[in-house]
Amino acid sequence: MTVRPTGSVARALAALLTGGLLALLSPTPAVALPAYSTAEAGNPFVDGWYADPDIAIYDGKYWVFPTASKAYAEQTHLDAFSSTDLIHWTKHSNVLTTANVSWAKYAVWAPAPVERGGRYYLYFAANDIQDNSQLGGIGVAVADRPEGPYEDALGKPLISQFHNGAQPIDQDVFIDDDGQAYMYYGGWHHANVVKLNPDMTSLGTFEDGSTYKEITPENYTEGSYMFKRNGTYYLMWSEGGWTGPDYSVSYAMSDSPTGPFVKIDKVLAQDPAVAKGSGHNSVVNVPGTDIWYIVYHRRPLSESDGNHRQLAYDRMYFNPDGTIRRIAMQVKDNFADGNALGWKTYGGTWSVAGGRYRVGRDLGGKALLDTDFADFTYDADVTVTSGGGDAGLVFRVKEPSVGWDDYSGYYAGISPSGKVVLGRANGSWTELGAARTPVVPGSTHRIRVTAVGASIKVFVDDMTTPKISAEDGTFPSGANGVRVFDSAAAFDNVAIGPAR
Repeated sequence: MTVRPTGSVARALAALLTGGLLALLSPTPAVALPAYSTAEAGNPFVDGWYADPDIAIYDGKYWVFPTASKAYAEQTHLDAFSSTDLIHWTKHSNVLTTANVSWAKYAVWAPAPVERGGRYYLYFAANDIQDNSQLGGIGVAVADRPEGPYEDALGKPLISQFHNGAQPIDQDVFIDDDGQAYMYYGGWHHANVVKLNPDMTSLGTFEDGSTYKEITPENYTEGSYMFKRNGTYYLMWSEGGWTGPDYSVSYAMSDSPTGPFVKIDKVLAQDPAVAKGSGHNSVVNVPGTDIWYIVYHRRPLSESDGNHRQLAYDRMYFNPDGTIRRIAMQVKDNFADGNALGWKTYGGTWSVAGGRYRVGRDLGGKALLDTDFADFTYDADVTVTSGGGDAGLVFRVKEPSVGWDDYSGYYAGISPSGKVVLGRANGSWTELGAARTPVVPGSTHRIRVTAVGASIKVFVDDMTTPKISAEDGTFPSGANGVRVFDSAAAFDNVAIGPAR
């Protein structure tokens, strides 16, 4: 369902045509960034199992505060990550722990950061209360630095009861242009908004004298998030079950911070080729630009443990009428962050150095991403650094293990002997095509593989005319990766997407 804004919302959206963007998350300018299309150095962008990320900008740095995605009773602390460029991230461990919150015992969830008056506030949920007789709910901690340590500000929860059916979890704090702070929160399919007083540790009231205003939109489950662009308020939330593949993000627009909020569209959902369970998001605007990113968690395709969630971000685009385009989870890695998060190796000695993914000479070393593409275009830079063999791209891979051809799938590689080869592996090797192409040892070559059904094309440097065209439908889908055979190599600028 698509709902187009009218009236005052439409008038507010008209401001898009004249420019003038709001730096929402901090008045302090952040480092200017290129217009990344996704986490160009790879998703996940930090190491470890994390969920429910909220992002803020403090003193020119981007700060991400997530939930520690562990077993229920082990969720007793919060970590944070900071970056000046959204590529290199510094981990700040234990910025808040239950040792500093007398009433919180476990299930510390969904931190929401905000700065006001030179102090840093971190709102969190704890204890996962199931009814009003239990101790827990939403608390607030405060620190003098973004990295903490944060101390409990109240000695008790700020919100400790169910109101309008909303479980007190998954809070987000938004400060409007007039200085009024709001908290959006709620689980169990109900969402509330409350006003925060200027002290940021007590609740205000609305004009009718009420404290808790229900704003539940269609299909709301949890994970409220509010941001503002060109005078329009955007409420985002998560739908579906957090352990399931249907977990996703939808949004509404309004000309008021308290709604009403009518669902417009689902903008982020699982991609069976990339990841599942994508949800519980936040949003960041690069100050002074109209560049926006959605930061969220997702589950790798091969993982079934509900707590095996990772942090990712992708570009978020707006239509001329202010609505949000559906977000594509893109697969890229330029290794600029100095790591190979998300890659799993099978043989060979792999490392990241000089912004490239390197492997020593090996008879069949492979490194794979947890993808499951059927039809695709797959690009990468390949450099054969030594050895008499070849190096290149593997795709539609299933059942990988250590060994020369111990996988089911395809491989396209180049050799310093001046050859490009395409073949099929399944415990043994079947060549599907070969051609001559200039390859200088130590030089970098761009390889592209386009696969649509049984049609497979391999390009080297020239992206208009394939070096090899073959027909083989043995393996319909699988993981993408890189491989060497009797060589050492370096790989860079990996990108996998829809066939083109």
